[in-house]
Amino acid sequence: MTEFNTRRHLFSNSMLDNSMAIFPANEELIRSNDTEFRFRQNSDFYYLTGFNEPEACLLLIKRKGLISSVLFNRRKDKTAEIWHGYRLGQAAAITELSMDQAFAIDQLEVILADLLTGIETVYYPVLSGLSLDTRLQTILNKLRNKTRSGLIATNQFLNWQPQLHEMRLFKSDAEKELMRKAGEISALGHVRAMQQCKPGMWEFQLQLEVEYEFARQGTREIAYNSIVAGGNNACILHYTENDKQLKDGDLVLIDAGAEYQGYAGDITRTFPVNGRFTEEQATIYQLVLDCQLFALEQVKPNISVLAINKLVVRKMCEGLLALGILQGDLETLIQEEKHKDFYMHGLGHFIGLDVHDVGDSGSIEIPRLLEKGMAITIEPGLYISNDADVEDRWKGIGVRIEDDVIVTDTGCEILTSAVPKSIQDIEALMHG
Repeated sequence: MTEFNTRRHLFSNSMLDNSMAIFPANEELIRSNDTEFRFRQNSDFYYLTGFNEPEACLLLIKRKGLISSVLFNRRKDKTAEIWHGYRLGQAAAITELSMDQAFAIDQLEVILADLLTGIETVYYPVLSGLSLDTRLQTILNKLRNKTRSGLIATNQFLNWQPQLHEMRLFKSDAEKELMRKAGEISALGHVRAMQQCKPGMWEFQLQLEVEYEFARQGTREIAYNSIVAGGNNACILHYTENDKQLKDGDLVLIDAGAEYQGYAGDITRTFPVNGRFTEEQATIYQLVLDCQLFALEQVKPNISVLAINKLVVRKMCEGLLALGILQGDLETLIQEEKHKDFYMHGLGHFIGLDVHDVGDSGSIEIPRLLEKGMAITIEPGLYISNDADVEDRWKGIGVRIEDDVIVTDTGCEILTSAVPKSIQDIEALMHG
């Protein structure tokens, strides 16, 4: 049984009897006129199928305790394949994807109407804006009009997202291997950036060095739009313009990750454009690094990311107080959240098939506790922009340090440690 087949059965086992779960694939998106963006599959659909074509739909059906899987996908079409590429087709979908049945996607409405007969519960994320919504509504309304003749029609909708996303939150052994590879490739991209960086380069040129290394190491996919932010640009958290020249004496922050077989890497490193930290840069950098190393030591089952972040905030405020960047009473500063002038985001997020992965993280009042098999990022930062009310020597320094980890029985496994982050190791690497 394949990994994907195992996931389908695990999800189906918790379905009510006489029910159907419907999972649509992503559609291609128009880039300009008659050209499309490079296709990227819906993560939920991919998690259950491993299938990477658009115009597809998966049905999981449970009748009298028996489970079956049905895939709708594009027909084999010699002319279309000459112009646009290979299609799996229906026969191969059964053998290669371990489906019980497969039909052409243009038959969806007719066959789905037949399969829905007698189905009392449909698992589907209603009001989510999926293109299948209208077609599904039309089919169900026709079936409901036949209930007077004794037909059993669907009378309950349940959202499959909470159930499936809880599954995705815990990584299997196979997923962990893919995430290790994504972390390894991502790390090599950052190493290359440190080796190739020099004053006068453009941010987008350094971005291409990172992404070239991803491709050289075995994946053409990036997990998200790369951030390469020199100087004050590092104080823009989601800066992606990457169109400024890197200046001698500035730091550059790179937040970039490779996607390997669907799984995201997510690393941030900050280093000097010329390979040498100034005294002020080194001071701020070391404070962030100390906070990140401290946070990594806290990661283990039965503690929340929110609780770890509270410890990090205290440590960060102590450091900022010692430097005179914050002033006042420590407890008052923490209570009034004065750190948010310089550290305004959270400590980390779930990671997996999506870089900001799905899963219930709880609430501020009742945060979710970490458990073995969860994968998260740890990424504290300090951002002292040119507009900050501080001494001039601190201005324009933005630092973030981020690694990906998997929670173990007693701590965590760091997936992205192959790229250096101590001041000494960064400077040594950048000077050969």
